[in-house]
Amino acid sequence: MSNQAVIQHLESFIPLKGIEKALLDERFILRQIKRKEKILVAGEVCRYHTFVAQGCFRMFGVDDKGFEHNIQFAAENDWIADIGSFHTQKPSQLNIEALEAGVVLQIKQQDLYFLYKNIPKLNLIFKVLIELKYIELQNRVLQNFSSTAEQRYLGFLEQYPHLSNRLPNTHIASYLGITPEFLSKVRKNIQSKG
Repeated sequence: MSNQAVIQHLESFIPLKGIEKALLDERFILRQIKRKEKILVAGEVCRYHTFVAQGCFRMFGVDDKGFEHNIQFAAENDWIADIGSFHTQKPSQLNIEALEAGVVLQIKQQDLYFLYKNIPKLNLIFKVLIELKYIELQNRVLQNFSSTAEQRYLGFLEQYPHLSNRLPNTHIASYLGITPEFLSKVRKNIQSKG
């Protein structure tokens, strides 16, 4: 696998010229990631904006009692990073872990900024990507204080339709802010209605 996956993804927004593709190809780093490997550890600076070519990842924080809280999932053709840490270069409070073995394409901050300057349309593409993630976050925050667990689960299925069978119940429950046992009840309730 080459950097072609990220180039195809970016071209789904705006076509790129040959020279622009060559610049992208030079700046992204291809990495094979093992299951349970962390590509970001809390306390470290998020050095990469990561495109998932294969596999499934989660971003999560750990509270004072040691409980993990999933913030985001990313699978094929999606991006994952602690954006705040990436842009400020301050230590992250989050972890990013592979839930499956995967292949990622990563870009460092200075390389991304170089590409913004040399491929202006890339700046627009990343602006759209960040806005879409911001919309997801707003919707999630709104759901967390105004929706039932069932509504939150249905929202999860809408946002991540391809992941419900790939993720363990514990991770889905953590994302929804409920216990795995309650998630089982929610699923049974939904099935009984259908």
